[in-house]
Amino acid sequence: MKVDATQVLDAALHLPRPARAFLAEKLLAEKLLESLDAEPGFPLSEEWPNEISRRCEQIDRGEVELIPGDKIFEQAFRALG
Repeated sequence: MKVDATQVLDAALHLPRPARAFLAEKLLAEKLLESLDAEPGFPLSEEWPNEISRRCEQIDRGEVELIPGDKIFEQAFRALG
């Protein structure tokens, strides 16, 4: 059976609120980010999922200042000359 992203999203939206929060924060964020960060077959360290969780928790608690990506790229390009 083929399932597309719309069906997965629809099923997830019908979960209870705590399950949706867990799915969004802990499972999807980590797994989707991991899949974008590495080339196929590139092994990720065992520490990476823990680091992602740690950083997400810091953001949730308001312990870090988030800087918009366009501002960071602007600073980086300026630094590179």
